[in-house]
Amino acid sequence: MDEQLENAAAEQPLNGEPLNQQEVETPLESLASICTVLAVGLFLMTFVFQNYVIPSGSMEKTLLVGDHVFVDRITLAPQTKWAPFVHYRDVQRGDIIVFMKPNPETPDLVLVKRCIGIPGDRIHLEGGIVYLNGKPQTEPYAQLPRNDGDGEDMYQQTRDDFPRYGVPPGSTEIWAQDEPTHLDGGDLIVPPGKVFAMGDNRQHSLDGRFWGFVPRENIMGRPMFNYWSYEATADEMAPENATIGTRVGSFFTTALHFFDKTRWKRTLHLIK
Repeated sequence: MDEQLENAAAEQPLNGEPLNQQEVETPLESLASICTVLAVGLFLMTFVFQNYVIPSGSMEKTLLVGDHVFVDRITLAPQTKWAPFVHYRDVQRGDIIVFMKPNPETPDLVLVKRCIGIPGDRIHLEGGIVYLNGKPQTEPYAQLPRNDGDGEDMYQQTRDDFPRYGVPPGSTEIWAQDEPTHLDGGDLIVPPGKVFAMGDNRQHSLDGRFWGFVPRENIMGRPMFNYWSYEATADEMAPENATIGTRVGSFFTTALHFFDKTRWKRTLHLIK
């Protein structure tokens, strides 16, 4: 009898309703919870973080083709008064930046490169070595040109010795016309409000040598870390090949080879 009384007391409502009715969530409340989670997630993925897939080898060995990275869109954003608690700073030399490609021939193209020079810096390349304000830079992350004895054509030479020989062949028409206005004694001077960016893979990077400076307002953020890295080729990741058929095929191929082609050691790898 005492046990029955204890059980009955335990089941008594706290506010006049049975406990099992208090714990039931209505469909409307469930929908509101889901919408709240989706709204917060959408806000974070739009204004705070953004995922980005590396489609080329221009940043090897820092970033590999198939790296999936989270991009911090706050730190390098223009400072706002309504969020004084957020850490803002300007772009610094050596930062890896994600930005909209300047010049109108390829609109809406997002690139990732390393900031080599900030406003006022004097830059030139000689033998693949960056000279910043007259001093050669030690860049352990950069893949420098290799002299394999087969000779370099003018195309390669103008990339490795810049701007000594002028803009490289294949540069945009706008940059070919604008570049001479920023030269002084063989140095390229970075103007106010812009930065100069290059890929770490110096022999295989279409970067500032070909299309010029990056306007500060084009910079979207900086990659923080790899959340996943999948072994792929540049052709497989090329956006121009992303038809519906190739996307479906890529999905099944990725699912089939998820475990053997995932670069597990690069998971949560910090980018710097």
